[in-house]
This record gives sequence, structure tokens and C-alpha cells, in this order.
Amino acid sequence: MLYQIDLQTSFRNQIIDITNQIEELIPKGFSWICVVYTPHTTCGIAINEGYDPDVWRDLLYWLSKLVPASEEFRHLEWNSDAHIKSSLIWVNQTIIVEDWKLVLWRWQRILFCEFDGPRSRKIYVKFIYWNNN
Repeated sequence: MLYQIDLQTSFRNQIIDITNQIEELIPKGFSWICVVYTPHTTCGIAINEGYDPDVWRDLLYWLSKLVPASEEFRHLEWNSDAHIKSSLIWVNQTIIVEDWKLVLWRWQRILFCEFDGPRSRKIYVKFIYWNNN
């Protein structure tokens, strides 16, 4: 079962909680492995705290300090910093689904991380049957 989530970002650097959208897609019955993937090279998918929005601000701030935009990059689209941040965060996550729920800890959420917005983005969600017996 492959699902697609369409997302419109509003800022160049932005984090959007997509956990609820993914939970709505969970098939009933059985246990599943959920793969969340974005096919874009300037964004990423992370699992991190969703309770305190300062965590997201800190994450974006320190990624920008670690990989600032620079005129020294050779890539002609002026978004090399976004490509590097995407490589650091990565473009996919795998989550266990048990009893129709994502197995995430108390504060964990699935986060879409935009580094080159605003843009229209796609997220693919695949559920793979998992026989845990």
C-alpha cells in the first residue's frame, strides 16, 4: 500500500509535523512497518520531539550555523546548503506500527524538514506487512 501526501511549505527553512497525516493512513489489522520517504534533494524526514517548538527552532538554527548559505558553493541554484542539510537529516524514516498505532515514544513526532522553500513537496508512505510472530 503506497500513499502520497502533498505538502506546501511556506518558508525557506521550516519544520512541519506530519505524524497525524501518516496515522490516518494506517491500514487496519496486522502489524506493519511504515516507511516515510520524500523524493526531494533539499528536504528531509526526521523523528524528533514535537512537544516543545523550541526544539524545531534550535534544530533549524544549528543546521544553519553548521551549513550556512555561501557564495563559495559551486552549485548554480544557490541551494547547496539545502542539499547538505537534506543529506544530514536524510530523506526517509522507518517506523514500526503495532495495534494500529505508530510506535513512537511520548514526545516523538514525524517531521518534514524543508530547507529550500517555499515549495510544493511530496511525501510517500508505504506500509509493509510485518509478521512479528
